[in-house]
Amino acid sequence: MSSSTTVGSAWHEPVPLDPRSAPLPRYGTGSLADLLPAVAAGMGVPGFSTGLELAPADRVCVFLIDGLGWELLRAHPAEAPFLHSLMTGSNNGTGSPLTAGFPSTTATSLASVGTGLPPGAHGLPGYTVADPATGQLMNQLRWRPWTDPHVWQPYPTVFQLADAAGVHTCQVSAPDFQHTPLTKIALSGGTFHGRLSGEDRMDLAADRLGAADRSLVYTYYSDVDGKGHRFGVDSDEWRGQLMYVDRLAQRLAEQLPPRSALYVTADHGMIDIPFDPESRIDFDEDWELRAGVALLGGEARARHVYAVPGAAADVLAVWREVLGEQMWIASRDEAIEAGWFGRPGDGVDGRVHGRIGDVVAAARDDIAIVATETEPNESAMVGLHGSMTPVEQLVPLLEVRA
Repeated sequence: MSSSTTVGSAWHEPVPLDPRSAPLPRYGTGSLADLLPAVAAGMGVPGFSTGLELAPADRVCVFLIDGLGWELLRAHPAEAPFLHSLMTGSNNGTGSPLTAGFPSTTATSLASVGTGLPPGAHGLPGYTVADPATGQLMNQLRWRPWTDPHVWQPYPTVFQLADAAGVHTCQVSAPDFQHTPLTKIALSGGTFHGRLSGEDRMDLAADRLGAADRSLVYTYYSDVDGKGHRFGVDSDEWRGQLMYVDRLAQRLAEQLPPRSALYVTADHGMIDIPFDPESRIDFDEDWELRAGVALLGGEARARHVYAVPGAAADVLAVWREVLGEQMWIASRDEAIEAGWFGRPGDGVDGRVHGRIGDVVAAARDDIAIVATETEPNESAMVGLHGSMTPVEQLVPLLEVRA
């Protein structure tokens, strides 16, 4: 909890972080939402324009490694020698990363990758968000409670538009993902191929890439993220997964057919948060943070806070007073105007506005707002993500060309 500080005889009231000072996603020029539009434009698919410059290729494979942030990859050259060797050429030879959108979380990022849209347009602005139609929290990763996916996210995917333009398009992933609502609204288009092992996915992705003169293939691996959540990114288990996925990426790169480009990217990074009361603030045990709050959404590093009617201003004031020196705390309109969910000035789709919290809180410091009673599983995770810090937001765009 913040408090006034004394320097000599002068009292200094704590100054909350300005929401406009948060390191914004580079929507329109260098975010995950710009990747597939840039790829599709280079393949001659009509209707795509973005500020991200990528050299054209007839055949493109995007390999998304869940949880492999730029900062984490940079810190582990021994475990990932192949991927690390590609970092100097990341992002079209600039040696720089892309950014995830906000929040830096899987459902939001996969929707941005697949649709080519920022969260304020595609409408998945967090792990859990309020459904204005029901007043319930909607888990956008697990799709609970059920709602019509194509009403929730009505835009076509880049894969669907590329397929309609004559590009051979497919996804190669774990079989369990084939029929999920998130796949339907973010990654569908062309053919889905389910393969259990990572090696089988790499081999099939390379095979499908060479199946046509113009082809777009997406493949995915999730266990780097899973080990990070369970054991932390400072664990042997996480390092083992990084070593494994490095070999997978090299296996795929060595099989690329002619006229191909492989892009290796991620949906977010991750940070380990200590298990102590100062680092993990328990919302369920904190009467001050709970006052006036109807629903707590988002996740521990990026919270959507929904106030009871008439209490939004009070909730904002309290959260700023308690957490404002450690988190960027914004009202809904402040976060939208600042460019958290799309480019500043672009606003958000009308259907998305009420999904965003009355108050939005993004961690700058190494803290988390957990909820041990209502979110026991999430609160037990070692590695977390969601905010706009470099370790969470920056993701690679590694390139290999045949």
